[in-house]
Amino acid sequence: MAPIGLISDTHGRHLLTRQAVRILLAAGAGELIHLGDVGTCAVLEELLVATPGPDSDGDSQRLQTLPVHLVFGNADGDISNLARYARELGLDVQHPAGRLTLEDGRSLAFTHGHDRRLLAAALEEHVAYLCHGHTHRAADTHQGPTRIINPGALCRAARYSVALLDTAQDRLTFLEVPHGD
Repeated sequence: MAPIGLISDTHGRHLLTRQAVRILLAAGAGELIHLGDVGTCAVLEELLVATPGPDSDGDSQRLQTLPVHLVFGNADGDISNLARYARELGLDVQHPAGRLTLEDGRSLAFTHGHDRRLLAAALEEHVAYLCHGHTHRAADTHQGPTRIINPGALCRAARYSVALLDTAQDRLTFLEVPHGD
């Protein structure tokens, strides 16, 4: 599985989201997960990334969209409209909690983080990874067999950051997103 780019708490900051996605792609992200508090449809549009992919005959190249999974957060106002638009764009909405099965059969769970019951449920299932946002603070901890990751935020944080998770190597890299505010 290609490394996974983790982004959270964009709060409508679409230009910073564009910059963050570019940073994640340059670092090797093969798919993205937005962990909530998206804010606006413009942020959803910035998550759409065209990458070269094989044509149906396998020889020529065409552009395909990088897989993007997302949940919404406590600051996302009209979740039904945001979710509808995200689905129209082809994004994988798994609100309020999502799950990916990794190549080795382990699970990666993701949610925004404001609903402690969803966090607790994933921990009870002993998922390999639990990714969340909400706190606006980058973090990498363990609880039992679960690695708990928060990539940070692109709003109201001392340092704006995203993260790249390579599950094959169990390697996490926090990446700073420069900002001018």
